[in-house]
Amino acid sequence: MSEKKEKEKTSEKEEAEKAAPEEAPKESKAKKGKREKRKREEKGVFTRYKVENGKVVRLRPICERCGPGYFMADHGDRYSCGHCGFTRYKQT
Repeated sequence: MSEKKEKEKTSEKEEAEKAAPEEAPKESKAKKGKREKRKREEKGVFTRYKVENGKVVRLRPICERCGPGYFMADHGDRYSCGHCGFTRYKQT
């Protein structure tokens, strides 16, 4: 009886091995082509000032505590200073 069980186990293993290669071959990482690069936002002075009618206009407010030279970050519903931590909420 033990020989029959062994034969059954080996035949089951062989069947599983035969079936496995049929399911396994899948396309490995098909080439989709090159992705387009994101356009990066301009950094530096260009994000803080704008020239209108020959005059320079500040786009962000200046911190009330720190004074000129420290712009406040725009966080959607508020402005905050990265230097001192002062926060001013926008009017809705």
